[in-house]
Amino acid sequence: MNYRILSRPSYSILELELFDGEEIFAEPGAMVYMKNVDLSPTMRGGIFGGLKRTILGGESFLINRYISKGKGLIGLAPPYHGDIAAIRLSGRLYAQSGAFLASSPSINIDVKWGGAKSFFVGEGIFLLKIEGSGNLFLSSFGGIEMLEVDEKLAVDTGHVVAFEDSLDFKVRGAGGLKATLLSGEGLVAEFSGKGKVWIQTRSISEYIGWLSSLIPSKIRR
Repeated sequence: MNYRILSRPSYSILELELFDGEEIFAEPGAMVYMKNVDLSPTMRGGIFGGLKRTILGGESFLINRYISKGKGLIGLAPPYHGDIAAIRLSGRLYAQSGAFLASSPSINIDVKWGGAKSFFVGEGIFLLKIEGSGNLFLSSFGGIEMLEVDEKLAVDTGHVVAFEDSLDFKVRGAGGLKATLLSGEGLVAEFSGKGKVWIQTRSISEYIGWLSSLIPSKIRR
């Protein structure tokens, strides 16, 4: 397949050109336009797999399968303002819930218990485990940047999109107790090892907090 990411980073849309018989899986509701493509909702991993993705991973129960008839064209977009990252996956990575947009059919998505530490990341205690070989497209709130980790890197917990399986992480305060409580920085995920981390340039929780501050207190009640 060929792909382009248009209108980035704030209002990104993924445009895919598919060859005859080529397939792509995508989140329900992501399709903006399509041409010479058949749509077929499916349940990857059976009922149990669908329930895991929905209840634990924050993803949709069903996933849409698009099959090209001849030369196909499809445009996909996430439900919120933000960017799209194209990753040529060969192996495994972990992503925050809601980050998956689309992938080649050779890529599998499961839900992984992230341990008690991931509860503090702000995206829930479960991570999406994405593995296989092929094209993977993730979305975010804000722009997406890829950072190389060599030994250690601390990332604000609200800005983590995905990270490679070769990395380990722990959650800690941004500084000492005073800095953690008063600086406004809160908690960070400290990655160690060698690998890649994808970050988003905006935090959904911080954005919601900012919007709430603009609403008069009488209306909030």
